[in-house]
Amino acid sequence: MKIVKIPMATVSRLSIYSRYLIKLADTGTETVSSGGIADSVGVTPAQVRKDLAYFGEFGVRGVGYHVKDLISHIRNILNLNNEWRLALVGAGRLGRALTMYKGFRERGFVIDCVFDSDPEKIGGVFEGMEILASDRIREVARRQKADIGVICVPAAQAQDVADALVDSGVKAILNFAPMNLTVPMSIHVQNVDLAMHLEVLAFQMGEGRHA
Repeated sequence: MKIVKIPMATVSRLSIYSRYLIKLADTGTETVSSGGIADSVGVTPAQVRKDLAYFGEFGVRGVGYHVKDLISHIRNILNLNNEWRLALVGAGRLGRALTMYKGFRERGFVIDCVFDSDPEKIGGVFEGMEILASDRIREVARRQKADIGVICVPAAQAQDVADALVDSGVKAILNFAPMNLTVPMSIHVQNVDLAMHLEVLAFQMGEGRHA
């Protein structure tokens, strides 16, 4: 039996579809068409249908998609029916912003331990959590059964932090440091390079000058 590899772009769009569907559900909307979803997120109806078809048949001909049912299906596809524990390393401005963002908890991602190497920050409090010394990552993140590590430290520290998170037993890492990490093949890594995204936007805004 041929195994179909799901494109990561499809997974990303499912997350976007889910957020739109939740907004519809909050307004009491019961059904939506592929065209309605497409218009809201900037893709074509055919793309919406193709993305969902990787995982089964969810629509009803002549009716569209039942909003609450589709939310449930997408949450199941994205593995969001579990609670995921996060260990955050780096108690700077970005780390604080992430701990304050309520959307993570609403979607099942719970930051429950925070670390930093700065003596002036250690012992402080982020959203009710004490900031712990980075040399305790292996001990505390393992005890807390952290699933995902979040790295918000300078590039020079990122690999050491990643090593400690891997040793603690995390299964995945969200990396905000501007560098590529070396981790075992079993560890999933998502890199978020904010400067790169801004550079792409700058290029796109200047494309007219290059034509």
